[in-house]
Amino acid sequence: MTRNMILNVDSYKTSHFLQYPENTSAVSSYIESRGGQFRETVFFGLQAFLKEYLTQPITERDIDEAKALLPAHGVPFNEAGWRYILDKYDGYLPIQIEALPEGMVVPVKNALVQVVNTDAECAWLTSYVETALLRAIWYPTTVATVSWQCKQVIRGYLEETADTTDGLAFKLHDFGARGASSEETAALGGMAHLVNFQGTDTLSGILAARRYYGADMAGFSIPAAEHSTITAWGRENEGEAYANMLQQFGGAGKLVAVVSDSYDLWNALENLWGDELRTQVENSGGTLVIRPDSGDPVSIVTEAIERLMKIFDYRVNSKGYRVLPDCIRVIQGDGICIQSIEAILAAMKLRKQSADNIAFGMGGALLQQVNRDTLKFAMKASAARVGGLWRDVFKDPVTDAGKRSKKGRLAVVNENGSLKTIQARDLGRRENLLSVVFQNGNLVHEETFETIRSRALFCYASTTPALKVRKTS
Repeated sequence: MTRNMILNVDSYKTSHFLQYPENTSAVSSYIESRGGQFRETVFFGLQAFLKEYLTQPITERDIDEAKALLPAHGVPFNEAGWRYILDKYDGYLPIQIEALPEGMVVPVKNALVQVVNTDAECAWLTSYVETALLRAIWYPTTVATVSWQCKQVIRGYLEETADTTDGLAFKLHDFGARGASSEETAALGGMAHLVNFQGTDTLSGILAARRYYGADMAGFSIPAAEHSTITAWGRENEGEAYANMLQQFGGAGKLVAVVSDSYDLWNALENLWGDELRTQVENSGGTLVIRPDSGDPVSIVTEAIERLMKIFDYRVNSKGYRVLPDCIRVIQGDGICIQSIEAILAAMKLRKQSADNIAFGMGGALLQQVNRDTLKFAMKASAARVGGLWRDVFKDPVTDAGKRSKKGRLAVVNENGSLKTIQARDLGRRENLLSVVFQNGNLVHEETFETIRSRALFCYASTTPALKVRKTS
């Protein structure tokens, strides 16, 4: 796909340089989540976009390509404006981007990013980058938010039914690579999930976290079977297929996951794992993770755990909930979303099964079943400098108050533990949490992945009207 930023745009925006009032020298815009499925977002992904796209200059070749394409497409091309950028700034975009710290958990309806042109000749440029910039933020932020919200659900059940939350980082595994719309989507979404968890099979996310945020190894996986590697042995040799998994990958301190419903899950649990291979499982020194992969997730998981407890026994923890021995666990990867995670854990709690017994694999619902409206993301102009004076710019449609936009140059402040977006002119002596991260082609401030992860352990949220700071694990 194109890396030509001139063409990384909605077609209609190419005509906007002719639409602003005369003597417009600056336009300031912001990006926010206007609401949607959750009350708070986990802001993430801007630095990846800045490194991949905006630290690269436009070229003469880019201008020539746009000049040939856009008029033929039916829209005007601002050749003079782009040649001005090439000549004066060596092709780097004269814009300034301010942003909240990545990894911050932010209540919806707050500005996450603010953009303004730095050259009076390029007021049209601020909104021109909306297509690419908004897309670069809404998707990884939405995935990071879904992942973080799942983490809060799982954490809550661990706190209620387990002795410790130490294993939380590996309770939700990313299964989503094959369901993503592109390799770049998988990379960005997979990396966003890793802000909250360390389990993944999306290698593209590992590479992205390394490339854009300096993470040496952001996530981990284990050897695991798929249906083809089990069914290739034939139904009559299903037990041998399982035995091979233990032989190849079992051992002290090791984990191996084996899908066990290729034919009859209950037979696999009771007669193969629970009889023929029970001694090997119990004496391996490692952990076998059994994966059911069909049926109703709630009933299948709770029944599978119940049957395994009858075979392998269990202990009762300090909270009064039952826990399988360390040699065996369950992972559910079919039909997993935030709602089914909560439903499964609630059903387990009713049966006095600890959340320690289960991990989850999440695919399409994590990386692909999201869109810009999941969190109602938008980028809107809020101020323009016309004739040397700043004026507020906003929309306020009578048909949808939810689309009312903010006015003026903006700042974000922490007022008694509550994040609030205000006009910059009202900032006074308060700290503006929006800080410059990009200016005229330069990455001004760079974050590490570990710093972002640490920040996501804190949130500005509570059940009270006044949002308070609280720490999460």
